Amino acid sequence: MDDHTDQIRKPRADAVRNRERVLEAAKLVFSAGGPEASLEAVAKRAGVGIGTLYRHFPTREDLFEAVYRREVEQLSELAEQLKNAKDPVDALRRWLRSNVEFVATKKGMSAALALTFQSTSELAAFSMDRLTKAIGSLLDRAVAAGEMRGDISPEDLLRALVGMCYMHDQPGWQSSVLRMLDVFVDGLRVQPPSKVKARSSKTTKPATNRKR
Repeated sequence: MDDHTDQIRKPRADAVRNRERVLEAAKLVFSAGGPEASLEAVAKRAGVGIGTLYRHFPTREDLFEAVYRREVEQLSELAEQLKNAKDPVDALRRWLRSNVEFVATKKGMSAALALTFQSTSELAAFSMDRLTKAIGSLLDRAVAAGEMRGDISPEDLLRALVGMCYMHDQPGWQSSVLRMLDVFVDGLRVQPPSKVKARSSKTTKPATNRKR
């Protein structure tokens, strides 16, 4: 293959940068403005012309799907980075907290994504496979370290997280979810025997002296 052919087949560096800028801008615009947020607003935030946006993403659904896939990939990469963290429970907590931002973006694209999921099961399978493996690797590490109870599955954690996010719809819901998420993770931690005994002794009523 000659250099000329190689250059034709490889995307230009500025084109790659523009695509990433559009995706990052779309994430911010859709998470803040919902499904009615315009593509013009995305292009403006990305600092590109609307024609550039359409060259990369011919339809609104194409852009939504690309943003969604990018978010899933980034969460997978984050799990890989956190696998070597010193505190396995903190690593799991940080990954779950990052998912709240992902769900915020997903909420803003829910209508279009619903149509995309209906038209192809590949996207649903892709996201479920990546997210389950990502959280599973962090959960396994926390369980192996004796820090997290072992009767919880990756799917359980994902369902709990999604449930927390979709139960809150008011402005500022992310803060409430993050607070509840911390409580949830702390509740799954394995407590040292000393703490369990101390708690049991507090709840045990002292024997009452009876008069003879």
